[in-house]
Amino acid sequence: MEIMVRILCIMVGYCFGLIQTAYLYGKAHGIDIREHGSGNSGTTNALRVLGKKAGLIVFAGDLFKAVAACVIARIVGTICFPDILYPMILWAGLGVVLGHNFPFYMNFQGGKGIAATAGVILGLLDWRIICVCLVAFLFCVIITRYVSLGSLVVVTLFFATFLFLGYHGGIAKPYGGADSSYAGAELIESYVIIFVFGALAFYRHKANIVRLIHGEESKLFEKKKETE
Repeated sequence: MEIMVRILCIMVGYCFGLIQTAYLYGKAHGIDIREHGSGNSGTTNALRVLGKKAGLIVFAGDLFKAVAACVIARIVGTICFPDILYPMILWAGLGVVLGHNFPFYMNFQGGKGIAATAGVILGLLDWRIICVCLVAFLFCVIITRYVSLGSLVVVTLFFATFLFLGYHGGIAKPYGGADSSYAGAELIESYVIIFVFGALAFYRHKANIVRLIHGEESKLFEKKKETE
């Protein structure tokens, strides 16, 4: 039963991920975002090609589709499957990222999943993880103006912070009592899922990483090819 619940979470999340905000916004304004800028159907390319308003709308759309999927998983998990609540939320979130990155109706060529991953971080409703990731992203982007670098820092700290909290018993179940913290298989499962978030982000940013190493990566608000 719990395996089917996990599969259902991924499927529901994937359906949410298929809402390609950048692609839909571009089409509404007469362009195919995949044919402009970096060719990426994501926030930064929308910002560069269509402007600040478009970038904000696309970011919000990609963020909240992940939040919505996580909220559904949280509600169902809290009521029916509290022992696997965090895995359910994370599986749903991973489904969103997979749907965003690999939409079947766009030949599996979507975005890079950073805004969606940010939505998953919000969907966990853990202020500690949210604060660490938000501050790190803002600091990194403000200092370097590399969105790609900030994105990779976020997914790395997402994993590291969750790992730290889980190790110290800081990931709580939705009910109290003596055994109120996640441990064992469910916690390890959560670690693995979050690791996959990071692996996907690094994979989708492999070209950006090469450019960062060679000092050729575009900076925010520069008129060059950019990442999501």
